[in-house]
Amino acid sequence: MVSLRHILYAPNQLTLLRLVFIAPVILLILYGHFRSAFILVLIAGLTDGLDGLLARKLGQQTTLGGYLDPIADKLLLTSSFVALGVSRQIPLWLVILVLSRDVIILATVPVMILTTPLRSFPPSLYGKANTAAQIGTVLLTLLSLAHPTEALRRLALSGVYCTAAFTVLSGLHYAVTTAARLRNQ
Repeated sequence: MVSLRHILYAPNQLTLLRLVFIAPVILLILYGHFRSAFILVLIAGLTDGLDGLLARKLGQQTTLGGYLDPIADKLLLTSSFVALGVSRQIPLWLVILVLSRDVIILATVPVMILTTPLRSFPPSLYGKANTAAQIGTVLLTLLSLAHPTEALRRLALSGVYCTAAFTVLSGLHYAVTTAARLRNQ
């Protein structure tokens, strides 16, 4: 059971702040306020690092935080991708690719939990690299829109292709390792 005391822990408050940022980030992107959207996404990224550090240092690691933290991260990142795609700031094919990978993984996990003894699905190095590429792409795209220069535009474009590559690579890695785990059951 979730204790009200756990919700009030600083690390969980920072995670909840990231959830609160989702709607403003979407609106800021859709209305072309890219500098403000960049600042909020950057703050969200900093709070993501800070909440984990605080949880460990203060001994405030909770089950609630363990669930909320990745949910907040994924919702903010996915919302940013969708808003940037809808506003035609990143290619729609990339948004579809990123969302498809996530939907496939989210659909297979409950099936595996219900039909196999597998219960843990630890993130791989490829998945972490994919997340880093996605964060970099969102931040570089917003920065290049806020301060349009050729160098930033090229960096943002390289982020798009880097994200595409890591999305495919991490998705394939997930499929191969999951298949191997299932064979060993």
